Amino acid sequence: MSNDAESNEIPVNIVSENLHNETSQESEFMEPSQEKFSALLDAEKQKTSECEEKLKHILADFQNLSRKTQSDIVNGVNAKVDEFLLDFLKIYDDFIRARDVFSENKVNTEGLDSILKNMDSLLKKYDVTPIDALGEIFDPNFHEAISLINDPNLDDNTITKEIRKGYISQKRIIRPTLVEISKKG
Repeated sequence: MSNDAESNEIPVNIVSENLHNETSQESEFMEPSQEKFSALLDAEKQKTSECEEKLKHILADFQNLSRKTQSDIVNGVNAKVDEFLLDFLKIYDDFIRARDVFSENKVNTEGLDSILKNMDSLLKKYDVTPIDALGEIFDPNFHEAISLINDPNLDDNTITKEIRKGYISQKRIIRPTLVEISKKG
């Protein structure tokens, strides 16, 4: 038996002719042409453009949501403030009626006057202003007519009497003025 390690034969590896073709095909993959780079670049530009469009839409949606949320918060706060002011104005009206009754009966109203002065200061501090209506022309945005009086000396829809004072806060009508208006006739 002969030992392969002791053999004088030189091992030869046979290289196939197809190997040269495979190598040239591999080199094509390893060295892309200018056309392939351009195609890849165009594909990436398209993907980038699509991502930018999606991002623009998402940003617009976010801005719209942010504005809506801010508006909802402001409207909610304003609604609660208006609700509080309406309750406060009912109490304020009661104090004014009490002072007027006490004044008619010749009762000292210094305490009520002081309280009303503080309430007036509070209303002014928070920019709550009364709606002046007496002698004005009726405006349904500011007034609520609850009675009519025939007066040939006045123009139609002139306010002849304030029944309940109205108020404006932050350019919003908190409570319209209840009025009596004139009709010619």
